[in-house]
Amino acid sequence: MNRIFGTTKPKVPRPTINDAIKTTDSRADSVEVKIKKLDAELLKYKEQMARMREGPAKNAVKQKALRILKQKKLYEGQRDQLVQQSFNMEQGSMALDNLKNTLTTVDAMKFANKELKGQYKKINLDKIEKVQDEMEDLLEQANDIQESMGRSYGLPDGIDEDDLEAELEALGDELLEDDAEPSYLQEPEMELPSASLEDPNQSQQIPGALEEAIPNKQLNV
Repeated sequence: MNRIFGTTKPKVPRPTINDAIKTTDSRADSVEVKIKKLDAELLKYKEQMARMREGPAKNAVKQKALRILKQKKLYEGQRDQLVQQSFNMEQGSMALDNLKNTLTTVDAMKFANKELKGQYKKINLDKIEKVQDEMEDLLEQANDIQESMGRSYGLPDGIDEDDLEAELEALGDELLEDDAEPSYLQEPEMELPSASLEDPNQSQQIPGALEEAIPNKQLNV
């Protein structure tokens, strides 16, 4: 079958601008290497001419140096062209990347606008306002219910706030008195004897007035 219809050749991928930039830079680098070799030869011929006297031999070396210099100028022109080409392609690559980014941004914005329009169609502003009004009414009803449940019953009319405050203060004093411990439960306070500063020998002597009151028999004991 392949002999009759033949085979399709595999498609060669098309070179990209980045591939072209790399190829151009590589060529420019190779030309730069050749220019450096020519510079080395020119330096050698220049040193050789500096040691030679004027004459046919020096003129021959001079002609070789001029030929090398012409080749160098040619290579420098090629190098400059390649560098400029690479620079132009880099600018084109940057412009292409910016354009791709712009297209991606535009597509994203279109998708976002489409989604927003679809979501806004599902929203009814009148229904939202209605829900808000109903919520406000329900909260007001809840507050009314709380106030109604917090009312007091059976309080006499005409109660003065000053009288209530005075009664509250008096009630506090009564509570403090009630909390105090009863007198029959309190332990009696015992007085401790004070330390005497007199001489112990002097304290054993009985005053004269006390001796008369105590019988002699007890004193003799």
